[in-house]
Amino acid sequence: MSSSPDALWLNVSPALQKFDRPLLKHLAQHGAIAHWQYCQTQDEAVSMAAALVLLHDYLKQGDRPVHLLGHGISGALALLYARRHPERVRSLTLLSVGVYPLVDWQAHYYSRFALLPCSRETVLAQMVPTLFGRQSWPVTQNLIQLLEKDLDNSLSPHTLYRRASLFPGGVPVPLLVCGGSEDAIIDPNALDGWRPWLKDEGFFPKDETGWTPPGDRLWQCPGGRYFFHYHFPQSTAEQILDFWQSFSRLPVQHPAFEIASAG
Repeated sequence: MSSSPDALWLNVSPALQKFDRPLLKHLAQHGAIAHWQYCQTQDEAVSMAAALVLLHDYLKQGDRPVHLLGHGISGALALLYARRHPERVRSLTLLSVGVYPLVDWQAHYYSRFALLPCSRETVLAQMVPTLFGRQSWPVTQNLIQLLEKDLDNSLSPHTLYRRASLFPGGVPVPLLVCGGSEDAIIDPNALDGWRPWLKDEGFFPKDETGWTPPGDRLWQCPGGRYFFHYHFPQSTAEQILDFWQSFSRLPVQHPAFEIASAG
């Protein structure tokens, strides 16, 4: 990559990338957005560390920091990267990532599967209205197939026998956290749990004119579920673009920041 794009969208769930496209189409009208994808095969161990190394190998070729974005477990990977390499990240936007970042739809699926004496397809059929609202049976069948592929080929670290976790914490770069008001996976409490970790106005130093950069933001999409950015791409894009523009004068060098766990 000879020069960096303005933004980089992460996707570690290739089967679900169709739900990202409407938002990316809106954002692409306002700047260059690259798409970084990681596909997990069934023959290799799930490793967030390996994905982080590959992501860094890509980003370190760039000539400037980028706006980093991701949904669900892809957002969790973006969060981990921004903590490890803040010098490469202009800002971080998380969609459907709660205060416990590794909680995703698969964590809920495996919890439900362990409790119910049902087949995989039956449990996934129950997950569809949770994720997307009520659908016709043909649409439900198509969505079940997508979710099955995601179980097999995404970077999500959860299994039937173990649900991974990551303690809450902040990040040293400007942060926008977005979620849906009707989301049963990342419910309003999980989203609101970010507030103690958000940086207030004044965290970043003033520039030579005395301008004070704004703080982090948290936005809840009215009526949105887990894939709110698919159903409400325009309003989601407006929030992201306004966030980017609000600190366009912010220096790339971020102040020292210590990441601590809650409690």
